[in-house]
Amino acid sequence: MNIIERTLKMVFATVISILIAQYFKLDFASSAGIIALLSILDTRKSSLSVALSRFLSFFLAFAIAILIFKVTGYTLLAFSVYLLLTIPILYLFKLESGLVPITVLVSHLWAIQSIALSMLLNEFYIFVIGTCVALLFNSYMGSNQRKIAQYHRKVEEQMKTILFEMEADLLEESSQSSLSEIQHLESSLKEALGLVYRDSYNQLFQASNYQVHYFEMRKQQTKLMKQMFVSISKVSVTTRQSILLAHLIHETASQLSQGNPALTLIDDIEQLLETFRHEELPKTRLEFENRASLFQLLNDLESFILEKTNFYQTYQEGELTKR
Repeated sequence: MNIIERTLKMVFATVISILIAQYFKLDFASSAGIIALLSILDTRKSSLSVALSRFLSFFLAFAIAILIFKVTGYTLLAFSVYLLLTIPILYLFKLESGLVPITVLVSHLWAIQSIALSMLLNEFYIFVIGTCVALLFNSYMGSNQRKIAQYHRKVEEQMKTILFEMEADLLEESSQSSLSEIQHLESSLKEALGLVYRDSYNQLFQASNYQVHYFEMRKQQTKLMKQMFVSISKVSVTTRQSILLAHLIHETASQLSQGNPALTLIDDIEQLLETFRHEELPKTRLEFENRASLFQLLNDLESFILEKTNFYQTYQEGELTKR
């Protein structure tokens, strides 16, 4: 929720709550607006959770307040005892989200020195109006699907660029790949995950966490790319194996899109591993270190591809083609 949307929701929820409370001629009508203001949250799920928590804390806190005011009167000491008891109890039952708004309502009882049924109902109606109006406004959350789709494209393009540069490194013995590009990719993934997690909390009845799992999969692949970058930096000589591996990295980049299962790449990996096994053993220390780095790179690339194929098998082609 951006600042403009949040501001508009807070203002309208506050004003409408006060107007409704005034229409029903409730005392302390402005408190309905305060309750609504405190109840505007970022997601639908958090709004429902907090509303339920506050309903429970309302009855618990008012029971404590009624008992204390009836026994000790309406002194400052009585109000202090109410706080001393209510605060730890609400925290104990994880109902602390209701502490501030409910205490505001209890202070009305203390201020007018009454626990009459009419006064208790007045406070309950104020609470219900503020909470329900806030829930109504929180039921609308702008769709993030367009932004999420943009992050899909952005992340895939960044990953393709890095993979193509890794290919060039292996073929040209150059060092084009940059950790800073991987860091930019990590930054994009962090933003995307923040967005899809918020969006998932707004989907009250959606069972699938496809978008969350997708970007988490890309996050794991990015970690593997960092390891691949380290292995490539240790390859000092262009060999037949490095050329074959460069070609496989190129194919991986070409099949990176979310709808591609990349299953054929697993077969290519196995064939290349078989080729490595039948190659002549390295004769020098340099050849040995070079071969070891290439073998590690191949293993990391296999893990990279398996992340994608496992994700594809989890959601199956039907769901992926909808995206």
